[in-house]
Amino acid sequence: MPAPASSSPLIFLGTYTKNGSRGIYTVRLDTATGALSAPTLVAEGPDPAWLTLSPDKKFLYAIYPSTSQAIGYAITVTPDHTSLTPLATSVSSPVPTPPAPAAPPPSHLAVDATGRTLLAANYRDGFVAAIPLGPDGTLGLPTRLQHSGQGTDPKRQEAPHPHSVTVSPDNRHVIVCDLGLDQIFSYALTSPKPGEGGLPSPAATLTPGAAPVVATAPGSGPRHFKFSADGRHAYANTEMGGTIEAFTYHAATGALTPLQSISCLPADFTALKWGAEIRLHPNGRFLYASNRNHDSLTVFALAAETGLLTSVEIVPCGGKTPRNFALSSSGQWLVCAHQDSPDLTVFRVDPATGRLTPTAHTAAVPCCVCVLFYD
Repeated sequence: MPAPASSSPLIFLGTYTKNGSRGIYTVRLDTATGALSAPTLVAEGPDPAWLTLSPDKKFLYAIYPSTSQAIGYAITVTPDHTSLTPLATSVSSPVPTPPAPAAPPPSHLAVDATGRTLLAANYRDGFVAAIPLGPDGTLGLPTRLQHSGQGTDPKRQEAPHPHSVTVSPDNRHVIVCDLGLDQIFSYALTSPKPGEGGLPSPAATLTPGAAPVVATAPGSGPRHFKFSADGRHAYANTEMGGTIEAFTYHAATGALTPLQSISCLPADFTALKWGAEIRLHPNGRFLYASNRNHDSLTVFALAAETGLLTSVEIVPCGGKTPRNFALSSSGQWLVCAHQDSPDLTVFRVDPATGRLTPTAHTAAVPCCVCVLFYD
């Protein structure tokens, strides 16, 4: 059930289960002060490092090493309690011949706007999966679209590595950043009709779009992707290049036209570049990026009319290896998680300038690598 209206929004936290971490946690954020509640373990499982919600917020999905590529949970939220109830993989889906092989967990998940398809980017095995979802949230068997080729870096780009799946605002395309190929793919998404008799829908279809691919700089490694508030522009961060790549987005075809490349790091930074996450402010005027090897957050101003970015500031993130962060729906707070220190840090956001002010509020969650606001 949806969360009740609250001045303390709920945050789900995904982790790598090591150094004392056991699975998925929750905290609440006091929107008056920025204080965080004590973390609560709500589900145990191996490395739930990426989390996503169904559009109606009834179900949460986490990456999982299995044929289905993910595990689903039904969410129950009351004023004093939150619980996740595991959903079985659907047994009503037809079993392919031969059976689909199990696979290591993907790196990223997204649910389409209909709530009937879960999409997954499998970094290790180089494929994108479309997974049918039943009305009760259960997962059917995926169909896979395999990438092929290699990039310029023999160690990091020896094979395709799809790193993220992002559904377009009109639900007509899925954008896939492939770190291993230095390419961003645009796939046409054909959503299935609802299943009958409570059965899962057939899997959605992913096919190359009218303009199926755009290249980034050799060795840059595109990682995550976001659309602007009006859907006319889009942004990808490069893990190995330490940049934000801006594009004009053509909704009719799914095409991306390169617009700008701008660094997330100081000009004198010469160490390993290791970009992680990008997010847009709810007001659409600012873009944020995390830099793992620099242990920092970068703020950009975004010109809505042109889509161009201007650097505003780079601030210390308050921990080590800022793998992920998210902004509250009000845009007043930014919560940053760290993979290599147990620090969940909170920043106050200036709505006029986008600048970040660190607060003294923290919570301890080891190996926290995903921050997902529920309300």
